[in-house]
Amino acid sequence: MIGTLSAARIKLFWQPGCSSCLRTKEFLIEQGIEFESLDVHNDPDARAQLAELGARSVPVVSIGKRYTFCQSIHDVIKFLDLKTSVQEPLPPAQLFAKLDVLMRANARYVRQFQPDQLKTPFRNRNRTPAGLAFHMFRVVEMGMQASQGIALRFESFDDLPPDGWSGEDIAAWGESVRARLLAWWAEQKDPSVNYTVQTYYGTRPFHEVLERTAWHAAQHTRQVMLMLESQGIEPDGPLTAADLEGLPVPKEVWDK
Repeated sequence: MIGTLSAARIKLFWQPGCSSCLRTKEFLIEQGIEFESLDVHNDPDARAQLAELGARSVPVVSIGKRYTFCQSIHDVIKFLDLKTSVQEPLPPAQLFAKLDVLMRANARYVRQFQPDQLKTPFRNRNRTPAGLAFHMFRVVEMGMQASQGIALRFESFDDLPPDGWSGEDIAAWGESVRARLLAWWAEQKDPSVNYTVQTYYGTRPFHEVLERTAWHAAQHTRQVMLMLESQGIEPDGPLTAADLEGLPVPKEVWDK
């Protein structure tokens, strides 16, 4: 199918700092697919085109008036009729262990920012270290809540911490989410998590959502590290290759 499509017909709507956007962009490039790149955060015309499609979140890949969300690369493969596959997800217990490592790391990092640094937007995205560190914890919380019958909604990814919160406040809240995560996992009667959950991109196997939660959280934790390094601060206990092994994180930390 791809051979019959012109580059102008395939569009990728994305925004800087978006984990799934960067993963989708890298995937399309790896597959040798030409596409029009549309940054909805910095380009009003791109936002208007996305709205005309009827989509309200990114990433989105479109062909004409048809589109697919890209939270799952499987959806992109199906939409573009690609003859390829992606790596199998880690077992649920390993994904949970990764989340534990990531949440502890994110709490350490957000404590390292000075108050003024915490509220300074980063590069080409109106997102601060405070907002990103909080978002990472929300990603994990929302993934856990999906297993508890609370549908995953894209609007909730825009949640922000209270204006007055310090790095310590965000870290402490994140540690409370981690405590709930530990309790949730201990209560799992089915460690294979062989059930489905509701998301804004359809009904999904929870194992798939758990994997996305883990690599999504991992990518944002890498970005918090980058924000520290951009301020000349060495992250307290940087993530290692072993910490990320088996997670389908993008090659890049931030869009170039």
